[in-house]
Amino acid sequence: MNFLFVHQNFPGQYLHLASWLASSPKHNVVFVSEPNENSLAGVRRVPYRPVRGSMLGIHPDATEFEAAMIRATSVAQTCAELARTGYRPDFIIGHNGWGELLNLKDIWPKAILDGYFEFFYKLEGADVGFDAEFPLPEHDRSRVRARNAVNLLGLEVCDRGHTPTRWQHSTYPGWSRRKIRVTPEGVDLSRCRPNPSAIFQLPGTQHMLKANDQPVVTFVARNLEPYRGFHVFMRSLPSLLRNNRALQVVVVGGEGVSYGQPPPAGSWRDYMLAELDGQFEKERVHFVGKLTYHDYITLLQVSWVHVYLTYPFVASWSLREALATGCCVVGSDTEPVREFIASNENGVLVPFFDSEGLAETVSELLCHPARRRALSQEAARRAETFGLPACLENFVRNLCRG
Repeated sequence: MNFLFVHQNFPGQYLHLASWLASSPKHNVVFVSEPNENSLAGVRRVPYRPVRGSMLGIHPDATEFEAAMIRATSVAQTCAELARTGYRPDFIIGHNGWGELLNLKDIWPKAILDGYFEFFYKLEGADVGFDAEFPLPEHDRSRVRARNAVNLLGLEVCDRGHTPTRWQHSTYPGWSRRKIRVTPEGVDLSRCRPNPSAIFQLPGTQHMLKANDQPVVTFVARNLEPYRGFHVFMRSLPSLLRNNRALQVVVVGGEGVSYGQPPPAGSWRDYMLAELDGQFEKERVHFVGKLTYHDYITLLQVSWVHVYLTYPFVASWSLREALATGCCVVGSDTEPVREFIASNENGVLVPFFDSEGLAETVSELLCHPARRRALSQEAARRAETFGLPACLENFVRNLCRG
């Protein structure tokens, strides 16, 4: 079969699926994206570039929509050239949110177009308005509403859709959900697994953290920001470090902004360090930036307790990977996390905003190795249900079934 993937940042969410399909001689896998240095064995790259940049003076609420239309045109032009060579995909798979899929049925009307529907933005009941400390400015309400323009077009254009969790599926309007199937994303269990011999070297130092040796608490986010509870985690540190004198804390993540608003100045890391200045021993808190995947997994393997917090938004891959690695996870009691953690069974849930409660829960787990070990073992055991082979086979089976 001919599979065409489309995603501006190759390979995006399709790292595992595209690789798996390309490993079979039965399939031909082509991937249309903007140029980058990434590559996957057996996957043919076809680059596109936006035909132009955004116009000056466009209405702020229409900025994302215009960018999506530019991508739609650019991808369609690239795919029209591909079609002139005789290429005909059986399935087109891509992220609906960037606009890239919107014109492809004009080129290949018989291909099955399957879009990834990640999240439907709303003004109540999800991320917006969840955190009163950082309220959405009143003038931004219309912008949030307008962000669904491409979402809605995709629901009309795509033959079908997929999304990885029940929570993400639930954010879409009731009338649209029948078109979107819940297809869990898998985890590579050959890499994300417990390792009692793991050793993590703190970057730029000779300091080694060994599994089951010195207590280590970890926190991971693509970027350190309120959407992922960075402010709540930081406010837990004074009590946590005071009550656990041997504890080392390792924080992974960049200093940009993926979601929500930027801080008044600098980064959210700067903002929180200024707020908590003098309240904890900074030499025991290690900000290591972004790690290679190997080092990141090794860090999870030496972690005694891993903290994962999020607004009611899209759950990070790091949550799945931490559970599969056998971390004892303390997560926020929010909808996306409840889908993966049953509290006191394969992790522990705490109220998102309760920094002191978070510190107490983590401290209790650090002091009770038997409970921590039981939670870790159950986390790894349940994670076997989202191992890669089964999830990939399920995706393709449902795709072909329709």
